Amino acid sequence: MKKNKLYVSILHRQVYPAPNLAPWEFAIEADSRVEETFSKLFSQISDVELTNFIRAHLPAIPYHLDKENHQIDLRTMKLYALVHEFGDEESKKFVESLPYFR
Repeated sequence: MKKNKLYVSILHRQVYPAPNLAPWEFAIEADSRVEETFSKLFSQISDVELTNFIRAHLPAIPYHLDKENHQIDLRTMKLYALVHEFGDEESKKFVESLPYFR
């Protein structure tokens, strides 16, 4: 498959085909399958956050014991792993500096 330059915003949960469309944090070179993977992970995080919103109204479950929060963390790590795999050197160095990649 053909690789394209893509611009990823983890913060805004978007992948852009051009750098001037919106703010982004990482430039990557990847094919459409990787772009779809980013979109799926972003969507999954949004779904889990909705569940968390509902669960947040049950104060008996502490944050650190809430399995949905672990699901968000896991997907976030997967997003950064994709950035590391397909990103430029600057992106790779940033991801390697994150605590869970040490």
